[in-house]
Amino acid sequence: MDAVFKPIEVQDIPVVIAMMEEFYAIDNYPIDADASRGLMHEFLENESLGKGWLVIKDKEAVGYIILTFVFSFEYKGRIAFLDELFISFNARGLGFGKQAIVFVTGQAKALSVKIIYLEIEGHNTIAQKLYLSKGFAIHNRGLMKLVVK
Repeated sequence: MDAVFKPIEVQDIPVVIAMMEEFYAIDNYPIDADASRGLMHEFLENESLGKGWLVIKDKEAVGYIILTFVFSFEYKGRIAFLDELFISFNARGLGFGKQAIVFVTGQAKALSVKIIYLEIEGHNTIAQKLYLSKGFAIHNRGLMKLVVK
């Protein structure tokens, strides 16, 4: 069964936030739904931040994709971070994750993205295998963070 990919619109925000809560709960990540709603409005209002899509099966949202943009001199232009790719539990194993990666790769080409980065939990071997099978590679650089207060 083929998925349909629909750009996220303002009226879709409640559906996306509900899936975000489901996604974040997998690894017990905290989520502030009100803050996420506000961020989603900001994201949708400013196309330079990135693009987002719902994954649709039989006219029902079963997942979502968030691709955010960054500018890189090293990679000679726009790069992207696959910030979130979520397929709901009842739709897993049906090929929607594979279709989502193919779709977002095509969108990245159309958007002149030079490289796509993503983070993945070490224990999520199913997702790791999926990404590797679609041409992603383990990057030799370590990811570091600084929480700016």
